[in-house]
Amino acid sequence: MLYNTKSYGLFKAPCNNLGVQIVLSMEEKIYLDNAATTKVMTEVSEAAAYAMTEVYGNPSSLHHMGIDAERLIAYSKKQIMSALGVSQEQGEIIFTSGATEGNNTAIFGITETYGKRKKRVVTTTVEHPSVEKAFDRLESAGFEVVRVSPDENGEITAEALVGTVDENTCLISAMLVNNENGYILPIGEAFQKIKKRYPDCFTHCDCVQGFEKIPVSEKKLFADIITLSGHKIHAPKGIGAMFIRKGVRLSPLMVGGGQQKGVRSGTEPVPMIYAFGKAVEILNTDLSERSAHTSEINAYAREKLPETGAVILSKESASPYILSLAVPNVRSETMLHFLEERNIFVSSGSACSKGKTSDVPTEFRVAQEYLDSIIRLSFSFETNRSDIDALKEAMSDGMKNLAKIRK
Repeated sequence: MLYNTKSYGLFKAPCNNLGVQIVLSMEEKIYLDNAATTKVMTEVSEAAAYAMTEVYGNPSSLHHMGIDAERLIAYSKKQIMSALGVSQEQGEIIFTSGATEGNNTAIFGITETYGKRKKRVVTTTVEHPSVEKAFDRLESAGFEVVRVSPDENGEITAEALVGTVDENTCLISAMLVNNENGYILPIGEAFQKIKKRYPDCFTHCDCVQGFEKIPVSEKKLFADIITLSGHKIHAPKGIGAMFIRKGVRLSPLMVGGGQQKGVRSGTEPVPMIYAFGKAVEILNTDLSERSAHTSEINAYAREKLPETGAVILSKESASPYILSLAVPNVRSETMLHFLEERNIFVSSGSACSKGKTSDVPTEFRVAQEYLDSIIRLSFSFETNRSDIDALKEAMSDGMKNLAKIRK
């Protein structure tokens, strides 16, 4: 395979000892797609390597190698519980392969266990596909699915969520932070009122884009189940977690050896779990400092990027980690690849859509003229002002020189 060394600064490196070709970059990357995935922190990758090479016993084994592995799992559970503000007496942490498995387990696990008589379930029209598609399947299975849309102002109010729940509702599932524009839903207010009026209705929150970015606590969310993902917070891909409140019974998606209290059978991936816990421990020590830094970067981007002609779409109250904008008259994928040639990496929307058009902007009342021109920026604690300056310069060139969308 050939690479354009002038545009990309890439060269074809020799194969490693497994015969896999390694491609390295000689130029500094500006990575602004952290809502899709994040770079694994050095300490986190070292933790994974330690578990792979030193504490590699099966955590179900009774000898000390197994016991040592189980201790790493217990450590990670403790870190996640601490970050969520919960204790072992309040519930359990179950590790999964990621948010998709966690969301599916929560939704299908609740409805299979408690949905025999209560056939009404509630969600929103702006959920991640792993929630959206799960509710589509429930609808096909005979459940009454109610989907709450943003109002004419592009808002989903607590009243709108509460108003859809009745005595026949067994589950409401709604995300905390939208992955495309950073919109923060009023989950705590809504779930608190729902649990007070309908204590038998189970509440599930996809917290993937909120955890370790904005303050998240089980006490304030009033969620029976909380879904998390490791690769959104500088841990490896392939590891996620669920907090399940004590007393909540889930029908498992996977059966087998009965690990993790039978909720998620299969030998626990200790290196991934330990790495997840290490990332949470590191990030939880300076959450407010990182949030302040990211808010400053977000504000700087909001100030500078409109000078290129871009239109900011994310609300001021959105998560500082995500900024959605439109580049009028230039297709989003065209701009994305133009920026990529300059080693600037952004998204044209949700990475999970694999290039497919998302309905989320329409649901949030984004003007029709901008729908084909949306770019998503997503920041991390490593993003700085110079990254925004470089993006601004590249976007300005793109807006002047790229082919325009025909009206």
